[in-house]
Amino acid sequence: MFFKNLQVYRFTRPMEQDENALERSLEEFKFKPCGSQDISKLGWVFPMGKSGSMYTHVNQKQILICLKKEEKMLPAGVIKDQLDERVEAIEIEQGRSLKKKEKESLKDDIIMQLLPRAFSRTSQTYAWIDTESDMLYVDCSSSRKAEELISLLRKTVGSLPVVPVQLQNQTDVVMTDWLVEGNIPTNFKLEDEAELCSALEGGGIIKCKQQDLLSEEIKIHLSSDKFVTKLALNWADSISFIMGEEFALKRLKFSDVLQEQNEHIESDDFAARFDADFILMTGEIKQLVPSLIDLFGGEQNL
Repeated sequence: MFFKNLQVYRFTRPMEQDENALERSLEEFKFKPCGSQDISKLGWVFPMGKSGSMYTHVNQKQILICLKKEEKMLPAGVIKDQLDERVEAIEIEQGRSLKKKEKESLKDDIIMQLLPRAFSRTSQTYAWIDTESDMLYVDCSSSRKAEELISLLRKTVGSLPVVPVQLQNQTDVVMTDWLVEGNIPTNFKLEDEAELCSALEGGGIIKCKQQDLLSEEIKIHLSSDKFVTKLALNWADSISFIMGEEFALKRLKFSDVLQEQNEHIESDDFAARFDADFILMTGEIKQLVPSLIDLFGGEQNL
């Protein structure tokens, strides 16, 4: 149980529901598969999967939840081809051009007819509520997907006072200064990947991989019109990640040494290993995130 990405949110006030009330609320919005006429469905599932029996996994004021989504796969090309055929046939038969609303109605009919035969794709998104620090972490790479989970959670509990963490200083400006000055913060190490974007409208993007990010070549780019918008970092030899512009952490990788701390747990005791990994992960991230926030001048006042 180790997150691969982090979208970070701050509670503007503590959650009103306790763990038991949250469990009951999540159950009311549990996942139900798509019906024959459903394009997609969202709902809560057990974080521990088939080994679980609750919609919350709780340990030391840390709450793990899991959203499941099912989507029907309807290729846009298939819909377009069928729509074009029907529009052409009707226009020939009636001797007139169809209006936009008529075409939209035909498209809706086609989708409804195709849905029962469409393949389904499912995905799961984990979120961790830190009731001790009033933080919410979502394991996904895009803010859109995180907002999808937050939207359902808000509907589930009635109110969810969370906002993306807002930093005092811009991440791209601070990260650029690190590379220009060669002054990497204590307890952090540069890795070998970055993205540099032009400050000029319509300017280019440079993606660096397996590069010495403190080299003169990189500094030349930065001295012209480039800013660092993504940067690969390692924290305390424990977690490597890509730091993005909007305080999003992507491609989290926990060190082997860290993960091996739970290797003593029997492999067939899934619940014990799951819980131990969750405790280990949350403990590390609860140190990493505040450290990062401090590097960017702290949070803006809410």
